[in-house]
Amino acid sequence: MLKRGISISFVCLFACACAREQDHREAERYIIDSERAWAESVATGDSSVVERILADDFIGVDPKGHLYDKSKMVSDTREAPKYFVSNHANEIKVRFYGDTAVAQGDETWERRSGDPLRGRFVWTDTWAKRSGKWQIVAAEDLIAPEKPAER
Repeated sequence: MLKRGISISFVCLFACACAREQDHREAERYIIDSERAWAESVATGDSSVVERILADDFIGVDPKGHLYDKSKMVSDTREAPKYFVSNHANEIKVRFYGDTAVAQGDETWERRSGDPLRGRFVWTDTWAKRSGKWQIVAAEDLIAPEKPAER
């Protein structure tokens, strides 16, 4: 009887672990796709992705150290095509800590005018799963050399 109970417990634990791994794979795909869409929205001005993925209590830090919130990012996204020709997410890595995920990546951009015309951002976004929905609660962006330094 005890062996049977232990066996059932192991099966349940294994099933839970497999389900969590599947959830993380799906969440990782959603997060990466959302990060890419956010990067692209800088050139298109489509603020719907920003409205969807940023939490209402979102706070970000821009490359100059200024804080911004969701409403500022929505407004900036709508205006961005005046200044940017393109913005593309490159490599994105996601790590999970329960119902929190940290996404780190970089993106390359091109402006319509100004100096520099081209550049690269590196960033860290913190995602939280609330009421079954993944959203960004915090972000920090830095301007980086166009090509990463060799290690």
